[in-house]
Amino acid sequence: MKTITENLKNIQQHIIDAAEKAQRNTEDVQIIAVTKQVSIERAQEAISNGLRHLGENRPEGLIAKEEVIGKQAIWHYIGSLQTRKVRKVINQIDYLHSLDRLSLAEEIEKRANQVVKCFVQVNVSEEEAKHGLSVEETIPFIKDLAAYSKIQIVGLMTMAPNTEDEEIIRYTFKGLKKLQQQVVDLQIPYAPCSELSMGMSNDYAIAIEEGATFVRIGTALVGSEGSVSE
Repeated sequence: MKTITENLKNIQQHIIDAAEKAQRNTEDVQIIAVTKQVSIERAQEAISNGLRHLGENRPEGLIAKEEVIGKQAIWHYIGSLQTRKVRKVINQIDYLHSLDRLSLAEEIEKRANQVVKCFVQVNVSEEEAKHGLSVEETIPFIKDLAAYSKIQIVGLMTMAPNTEDEEIIRYTFKGLKKLQQQVVDLQIPYAPCSELSMGMSNDYAIAIEEGATFVRIGTALVGSEGSVSE
């Protein structure tokens, strides 16, 4: 297994290339090191390489690492969050990437000690196996969140189809960017929606070209075998 230092060097070069292609500033892109299937030591190696954003998709993994690493990291919960498990994680994280239903919003409102930065998860590609709202459902859902004082919609999140067809991947990311701009144009106080969480190990360069501000990289960076949200 390569060191994170070696992997990060390659990834950073790809980010630079993609940002230049899109005439973007690389400082506008944050890497989330997805540490969901690696040891605490491997996560600490990510921190020692200057990666502050760590992503987990299960309460147990998040809590175990958070107990050791603590505030050295900015914690992202990137998996689908069951309503009954909200109380375990909501006050341990800085960002939730998978808000997709009012029942989850209600539980966050009940359990959170402070405002939670949330991404609304959108199933742009309309794949049955994926969580998330449809494009058409997203803006009405965000408007319905006006009643929840503990939720701030900082952005939108999606996953592209697992395909080698770059055009399909790009179409998905373009769709999320277009939807984000529509939300921004509404000027909703609790939904600035300035961020886009999209792009994983196999497609983060395309995501950056299409406007991603957070890329969720596991396998290519820390060696985790990713599936959902990685």
